[in-house]
Amino acid sequence: MKTNLLKIASLSLLLSTAALTTQAQIQVPQASPAATVSQTIGLAKATLEYSRPALKGRKMFGAQVPYGKVWRTGANKITNLVLSEEMLVNGQKVAAGAYGLFTIPNPNEWTIILSKDANVWGAYTYNPANDVLKFTVKPQKLAKAEEYFTIEFTDFNASEANVAIRWENTQVKFSLKNDADAKIMAEIKEKTSATDVSPATYSAAANYYYDTNRDLKQALAWASKVVEKDQKYWTYYLRGKIAAQLGQCDVAVSDAQKGLQLAKEANDDAYIMNHQKLLKQCNSK
Repeated sequence: MKTNLLKIASLSLLLSTAALTTQAQIQVPQASPAATVSQTIGLAKATLEYSRPALKGRKMFGAQVPYGKVWRTGANKITNLVLSEEMLVNGQKVAAGAYGLFTIPNPNEWTIILSKDANVWGAYTYNPANDVLKFTVKPQKLAKAEEYFTIEFTDFNASEANVAIRWENTQVKFSLKNDADAKIMAEIKEKTSATDVSPATYSAAANYYYDTNRDLKQALAWASKVVEKDQKYWTYYLRGKIAAQLGQCDVAVSDAQKGLQLAKEANDDAYIMNHQKLLKQCNSK
């Protein structure tokens, strides 16, 4: 009986201590908060997952982050670069997947490493045998110190962007590219050759040819098929802008006038301006 009472008392004390410990926990901001940033590049998506330590008056590169040693590129878990599709990383093909982003900082050169090890904590177990890609880049000096470690996408266009790594007074960049042109052209060929082609398909094909300055006569033919089936102010604008680019201002002016009237009736200011620009473009010739 005495033994049972002692057991009950011990259990009660343990539970009370656990409850007090739980109550004593105070949530505060993390010293190196997690961050995720994503960017669609071409037809693929690139995602960076990393932690953001702060300077807090400390000297980083060459001190807290030693030169010449492999670094986790941030804090806590290794920074990850996740690719939804194959991309060119600094000009070299890298398959879809998640990769650990290690770096080796030096005053005049940084080594960038993509590793199969995407789930390790820090760089303590870095294994060069698991490197997927390794290359060097030149660091740039920042005019203003970056307090929090930052990685982001910069210099973006439809098929390419740079990954910029910034901290303290240093920045390095490397490129990501997903040139989807061959894939898009193959899809256009396949879908416009089908027995039943929708106006949406012809419209997308015509727009892509216009945007990439390809065979505008073919683009005009596709745009005409769109207008034949669907007379809207945006379909008139599609054909009109292609015709104007070809110098066929009779077609462009006619489409712009029809489209302008419909756009005014719909109170669509953007397309009102688009059609007015077409009229101005052709009247100036």
